[in-house]
Amino acid sequence: MLRAPANTQAFTFWGLRVVLSDYIRFSFLHLKGRKLRSYLTTLGIFIGIAAVVSFIALGEGLREAVLSQFGFLGADLVRVNTGSDFGPPGGTVVEKPLTKSDVDELGRMLSVRSAMGRVVRSTTMEFNKKSAAAMITTMPDGIARKELEEVIHYVAEKGRLLEDGDKSSVVVGASLADKDTFGKAIVPGAKVTINDKIFTVAGVLEKKGSFILDGAVLMNEQPARELLKVPVSSYDLIALRARSRGEVDEVKSSAEKLLRRRRGVKEGEEDFSVVTAASAISGISDVLLGVNIFVWIIAGISVVVGGIGILNTMYTAVMERTREIGVLKSIGATKFHIFLLFFAEAGFLGLVGGLLGVGAGMLLTTGMVAVGKAVLGSGLIRAEFSFWLIIGSLASSFFLGALFGVSPALRAANKQPVESLRFAG
Repeated sequence: MLRAPANTQAFTFWGLRVVLSDYIRFSFLHLKGRKLRSYLTTLGIFIGIAAVVSFIALGEGLREAVLSQFGFLGADLVRVNTGSDFGPPGGTVVEKPLTKSDVDELGRMLSVRSAMGRVVRSTTMEFNKKSAAAMITTMPDGIARKELEEVIHYVAEKGRLLEDGDKSSVVVGASLADKDTFGKAIVPGAKVTINDKIFTVAGVLEKKGSFILDGAVLMNEQPARELLKVPVSSYDLIALRARSRGEVDEVKSSAEKLLRRRRGVKEGEEDFSVVTAASAISGISDVLLGVNIFVWIIAGISVVVGGIGILNTMYTAVMERTREIGVLKSIGATKFHIFLLFFAEAGFLGLVGGLLGVGAGMLLTTGMVAVGKAVLGSGLIRAEFSFWLIIGSLASSFFLGALFGVSPALRAANKQPVESLRFAG
C-alpha cells in the first residue's frame, strides 16, 4: 500500500518539483511490487518500440543505400539513354541507339557546356582463375575526358586514371578490386581478362558506395568498341554537362524536344529518357516513401497494441488501489494529484518499455544487417539510426503510455473518498 509523503507540501502546486519526484517514486514502488504484471505490460511496448526502431532504421537505410546509387549523376549532369530512366543498358540491344550525330547536335545547344557519348555494356571479367560480372564503361578522349572525370568525380584510390592512347589498360571499380570478389585483391599492374583479351589494371577507383560505379571497368572508347564489337557511330548513353546548375532543367527540356524531333516520336511516346540527378532521386524517393509509410503503419500498430496493454493494467491498478486513493484524498490530495499519480505511472510504464525496446531494436537491426551482408554480400542492406529516431521512439513510448493512462487516471481521480475508504474493508 502506498503511503502519503511526510512533507505535506508535496501536495501543493508551488512545490511541483517535490510532487513530481514523489510521484515517480510512488510509481516505481508500485511497479516493483507487482513485478510480473509490470514486465508483461512493458513487454507490449517493448516489442512495439523494438519493431519501430528496426523497421524505420532498415527503411531509412534502404532509402539512403538506393539514393546513393545515383551519386554518379552530378548536380550539373544530364543523362540521355535509350529505354529506362534508371540504369545503363547493360548490354541490351536497342532498335534505335543513340548516335555520334545526336552527340554533336546536343552539344550545340546553348545551355550545354559539353556532350559526351559513352558505350556501357555488361560482360565478364576473369582474375585469379575466377569470373565476375563487370560493366564496361567507355571514356572519351581529350578535353571531354577531363570534363567527365570532374562531373562524375572519378578519383583513383590506387594507381592512376586512364589517359589518351591507353589501349590495353583499364581502371576497375572498388568492388571489383576487393579481395572478396576474386579471392585476391586487384592492384595496379595486375592482369585481368575480358572477353579473352588481357588488360593491365592502371588504377583502382575510390569507393563510391554505388554498385554502378564500384562495379565498373573504365576503358578507352576505341579498344572497348573493338572488344565489344560496337559500331563506330553507336552510343548507349550521352552525358550532357550544363553550363550551370541553374540551366539543368533547360538542358533536359531542350534535349527532349531535340531528340523527339530527330527520332520522329511524339511526346509521351519517347523511346529514350533524359534524366537529371533531381529527377532520378525524386522518382526513387516517391517509391521509397510509400515503402516507409507502410513500414511505419505496421510499427505503429505494434506500439498501439502495447498501449492497450497499459490501459488494461492501469484499470486493474485503479480497482486494486481504491482504498489507497481514499486515504490519499482524506489527507489532502486533490483530484489533480490522483490523476497525475496514475498518469505518471502509465507514462513511466511506457518509457521503461521504450528504453528496453530501443536497445533491443538497435541490437536486432545491427544483427540483421550483419547477417544480410554476409549472406547476400550487398551494400543495399544497411540501417540508419538517427538521433531523432531514438528520441522520437522514447518520447512516443512515454506519451503513448500516458495517453492510454488518461482514462484510468480520470476514473481514479473521480472516486469519492468515503466510498473508496469503505472498499475492501
